[in-house]
Amino acid sequence: MFYDEKSERYNFHYVDEDGDNRDYGGIHCGEVFEFRLNEDLIPTRVEMVMDWKWYLVGLPGLKLDRLEVRV
Repeated sequence: MFYDEKSERYNFHYVDEDGDNRDYGGIHCGEVFEFRLNEDLIPTRVEMVMDWKWYLVGLPGLKLDRLEVRV
């Protein structure tokens, strides 16, 4: 996961069923997904506070950049 300055959203790339690298297009507030923590997939959702700071619900101190995610 990475912050996309152009869309002002966190985003990620994935490999589709044909093996092509795709852009997810940006994660929206309230969107549910999983991220990998050690060997576990943890369900969460992303939210944003009024000063454009994005966070994971239940894990507000976790840095979002470079998280491995699955939708």
